[in-house]
Amino acid sequence: MTKTPNTPPKILGADSWVIAEGLAGLQAQGLGLAEAAGLTPQILEIKPRWPWSLMPATAWPEPLGAVGITKPPEGLLITVGGKAAVVGAHLKTRGRTVVQVQNPRMALNKFDLVVANRHDEISGANVIITRTALHRATTARMAEAKLAWADRLSHLPRPLVAVLVGGSNGRFRMEHAEGVAFARQLSQTLVRQRVGMMVTPSRRTSPDVRAVLEHSLRPLGAYVWNMQGDNPYFGMLAHADLIIVTMDSVSMVSEAVATSAPVLIADQPGKSRRIGLFIEGLIKDDRVRRYVGGVDFWPVQPMDDTPWAGEEVRRRLGLDGGG
Repeated sequence: MTKTPNTPPKILGADSWVIAEGLAGLQAQGLGLAEAAGLTPQILEIKPRWPWSLMPATAWPEPLGAVGITKPPEGLLITVGGKAAVVGAHLKTRGRTVVQVQNPRMALNKFDLVVANRHDEISGANVIITRTALHRATTARMAEAKLAWADRLSHLPRPLVAVLVGGSNGRFRMEHAEGVAFARQLSQTLVRQRVGMMVTPSRRTSPDVRAVLEHSLRPLGAYVWNMQGDNPYFGMLAHADLIIVTMDSVSMVSEAVATSAPVLIADQPGKSRRIGLFIEGLIKDDRVRRYVGGVDFWPVQPMDDTPWAGEEVRRRLGLDGGG
C-alpha cells in the first residue's frame, strides 16, 4: 500500500455527489474520499419518507421515490451507508458511476467500486480495503486548526491530552453511570500524572454525561467544550500529545490515529463484532492501546489511508485519463 501526502490535482469539469443520511460521520467519510480524489463534492442528504421509513431499505420497491429524489444527480456518485447503498445500486442501473463507502450488504457488483474497512470482512476485484474509516482530518486542515487554536489552548499544561467523547449508539452505552466512571478515571489521570486535558463531547453525548464531565474536570483545570461557539475538535487533535477516545465511534478513532499522537481507547459497556475487530486490528498494529486510567506514551506514526483510497478511486475509474 503506497501512500503520498501530495494533494491530487482537481479534475476539471468533474462533478461529484456524496449521497448519505444526515449523519455527520457518514457524510464526512464520503466528503473525505471525494476530496482525496481531487473532486469538489456536493451533498445529497437522503431521508426515507413514510411509509418507507418503516421498512428495511432493501424492501423499497422504488428507492429514489422512497427518499424523495426526483431528478437523479449526474457525475460520480459516492454513496455512504446501508440506505444510501440501496439508492446507489438503483442509480447504477440508470448508468451512473457509483462508489459505495462501507459494506453495502448486497452483491458487490452492483457498484463500480466499494471502499470498505478491513473489519467489514469483504473482498472482491472492485473492493478497496482500508485500515481505518475515511475522514477529512487532512494535513492541511489540521495545520490550519493548530494555528487557529494555539492561543486558546496555550494555557494548558504539557503533555496535553485530548479526550474525544461519544455516546450511546445501540451497541455501546455512555449514560450517567458510565459518564461518572469515565470522569473519575480522567480526574485521576489529571491529578496523578499532572497532564493538561481538553475534552470535547460529540452530538451523541447526552447532556447528563456532558454535565458530569464539566463538573468533574473543569475544577481541576481541564478545558471542556460546552458545545457553544467554534468547534475545537480539529484544534484538539492538532495540539494533542496523546488522545483518549471512547470506543463507540470508528470515525473518531480513525481521525485520532491519523495524527502523530498515541491513542488510548476507553472501553464502554456493550458489544459490536465490527468495532471489536477494528480496535483489535489497531492494537495489533500497536497504533492504539487500552485506556486503564493512566496515560501511556510510545512512538507512533500517523495512520491515514484516506489519501491512498482517493488515489485508488482515481486510478481504477481512470479519472486521470488512464484505465
